[in-house]
Amino acid sequence: MEGIKTQNILIAGVGGQGTLLTSRIIAWVLVDMGYDVKVSEVHGMAQRGGSVVSQVRYGSKVYSPVIKKGDADILLAFEKLEAARWLNYVKPAGKVIINDEQVDPLPVISGKMKYPPNLEKQIRGFINDATVVKATDIALSCGEIKAANVVLVGVLASALNLPEEKVKKAIKEMVPPKALTVNIRAFEAGYRLS
Repeated sequence: MEGIKTQNILIAGVGGQGTLLTSRIIAWVLVDMGYDVKVSEVHGMAQRGGSVVSQVRYGSKVYSPVIKKGDADILLAFEKLEAARWLNYVKPAGKVIINDEQVDPLPVISGKMKYPPNLEKQIRGFINDATVVKATDIALSCGEIKAANVVLVGVLASALNLPEEKVKKAIKEMVPPKALTVNIRAFEAGYRLS
């Protein structure tokens, strides 16, 4: 892996969406492929639906787990507002992958604010390479709505050109056996979207 430039992936969502599992699967595959990998996780108020962010950096030699603003090659967002919140971390030529899901934060639930309209259009105004995925719908069609994160693992793995079998191996290591069949199906559906 000599001479491989460091790549930066920012994974953002809210508590309970599986962002941490996603970063761990991707990091496991990258380590298995021989990259130097650093991961940073910010949990925030994860159990209460607060923002959760994981940063995965990989290359020949990575010195810090933290991605600076404007340095992310890919932003994988599990929810539209989280995509907008972390957009300033993406390079101008970066890629954004967004789950077409709306999770209302507390100010919206309480009626003090409204969920911002037209987020997809606004995001595309900043980043040309933005893909919106109906990961929640795909997961439901695979048999489990909670597998939306693994659909997104598939989309991200495909964008990174990660070997399908290595990602499946990582999923088998990290997902409970009773949920494995649905999660493999969800991963394959996401991987084949592009």
